[in-house]
Amino acid sequence: MTTRRAKARWSNAVLVCRKCSKKLKQGGFGPDGDRPLAKALRKHLQTGKGPKSPAGIVEVGCLDLCPKRAVTVVDGRHPDQWLVVRPGANLDALAHELGLKPGPG
Repeated sequence: MTTRRAKARWSNAVLVCRKCSKKLKQGGFGPDGDRPLAKALRKHLQTGKGPKSPAGIVEVGCLDLCPKRAVTVVDGRHPDQWLVVRPGANLDALAHELGLKPGPG
């Protein structure tokens, strides 16, 4: 057998474009507006990283949408409906839209 399975506790996978995040000055998200979206969302929800976290918020390479002054996000539950998130977005509202819940802690 050439494949194996690894278990994860993720309820959802969220893909965040790393290139879009880097284009924004000072990150643009979080309470001080100084974090990249993926990091700000993980911190806001206290989910952490890796397979033991309740959801996967993963930075990926360029998604080729390239909005101006915004970040492209793909909700794994709805891969046909991409989000364009502007800096300073309400992280509670975004988490709700993505079906993400705060982690333990």
